[in-house]
Amino acid sequence: MDRARTAAPAGRVDRARTAALAGRCLLWAALVLPGVCAGALGLSEPRPVWQQAAGAGVLAAATALARRGPLMAFVLTAALCLADAPALFSLSYGPALAVFALLLGLRAERTGPAALTFAAVAAAGTVRIALGGGDPVPPWLVMTGTLLFGCVLPWLGGRYWRQSRELTAAGWLRAARLEEEQRFAEERARLRERARIAQDMHDSLGHELSLLALRAGVLQVAPDLPGHHRAAAADLRAAAADATDRLHRIIGVLREGDDEPLPLAPAGETVEQLVARAAGSGLPVRCDTDGRPVEPGGVAERLLYRVAREALTNAARHAPGAPVVVELTGGPGATVTVTNGRATEPGSSPSGGGTGLRGLRAAVTAVGGTFEAGPHGGGYRVRAHLPARLDGPSAPSRTPSSPLTRARRRVATALGAAAGAGVALVAAAAGWYAYTETHAVLEPAAYAALRPGTPLTALDLPDRQIQDPPTDRAPAPPEGADCRYYRASGELFVSVDHYRLCFDHAGRLVAKDVVPRAGGRTGATHEESTP
Repeated sequence: MDRARTAAPAGRVDRARTAALAGRCLLWAALVLPGVCAGALGLSEPRPVWQQAAGAGVLAAATALARRGPLMAFVLTAALCLADAPALFSLSYGPALAVFALLLGLRAERTGPAALTFAAVAAAGTVRIALGGGDPVPPWLVMTGTLLFGCVLPWLGGRYWRQSRELTAAGWLRAARLEEEQRFAEERARLRERARIAQDMHDSLGHELSLLALRAGVLQVAPDLPGHHRAAAADLRAAAADATDRLHRIIGVLREGDDEPLPLAPAGETVEQLVARAAGSGLPVRCDTDGRPVEPGGVAERLLYRVAREALTNAARHAPGAPVVVELTGGPGATVTVTNGRATEPGSSPSGGGTGLRGLRAAVTAVGGTFEAGPHGGGYRVRAHLPARLDGPSAPSRTPSSPLTRARRRVATALGAAAGAGVALVAAAAGWYAYTETHAVLEPAAYAALRPGTPLTALDLPDRQIQDPPTDRAPAPPEGADCRYYRASGELFVSVDHYRLCFDHAGRLVAKDVVPRAGGRTGATHEESTP
């Protein structure tokens, strides 16, 4: 049995590892597929087999590091894209770059290393573009748009996804806590109801048992009662007294779970009525007011009543016989101050402030008030001041948003800003690309009319040259010649034939070549001048 239980978790672990490995293999295959398809369909320049194998190997290493090292996986993919194209835009490896940027935002906890990595990629791409020669503006715009749309935007999407999951988990956790608090509230209500029942039992049964004991005592001392009846009356009186003691113990057990004592008076009693009832019970206390009433039935009145009740209870318990003064200030910003003098009866001790005063301090400060309790003039003073506007239930304030909600809002704002900036840059790059490419077109008829040996100054050539010449498909240029490349067509975003014109140091045309489009006919039409 034990071996079977041990083998079950091990089998689940093996299955989880196998599923994770299969997922990584599927991800690697999906990332390698664009490079294979782009070359086969002629959407990118043909690459040797060893370059394709090297790219697949780099993507395999990045896929293996994607879970535990998402930053390193992104760095490897970015380096592969920069090696393939200085402008970072690559149909073969661009999807992989976006995927690893998404995983970086989803799995990395800190944002600083990712931001530094993006800046380093931009700097490396800028250096490569500058060293490549030609007009750097179009490739730099393309690189910036690729960095925004292919790196920053997926990374922000991953951050948003991560924070959404954390917010969902926090929501479920809060729901569980609310359920737990609800359970505690129900338990508290049950304990309070049990304490109320216990109080009712004490008031009713205790009174009846006391009357029963009193009547048994009268019967016991009756002169015409026989002796054995007197003994029975004495036993009845003792049983009633014992029942009263047991009732007190039962009441104590029923109320031991209630941490809030029952009110000393019925609900709705004011501080003035509380002081009057305490004075009627023999406590030397007086109440001084300023004539302004406290808002009846509000939070302020209930808090002031609780403070006065606890202070009077402590004065009667710890300073019996000492005079007590209750000062009540009504209106907005109400205050109650309870001061007792030095105890006059032996065996008393000053109050040091127990759990009741600590609970009152927490309740008063929770609504923005101040609470003071301590020795004063040989006695003790308790003072509570409430603000004009309470911060508690009577004046609810706007609940601040959680940190996850604020972070989610910041990520959404960053997503919008990055998308807007990327759209603007891509639009600018597309416009500049269209301008430069359409102004670097040499018509086929004009190319056919060119003759070797013609001076450059006598030729009517386009204003601009192309910035990404297909040198890999062109034949070797004449030694010491300066070659220029032009497009044979104004079509954009497709591979077209190119014309190459080479001039010697004297500025004469020494060679002209037709460089075929990618995936077109092989070889180049070559024409040279005679020496």
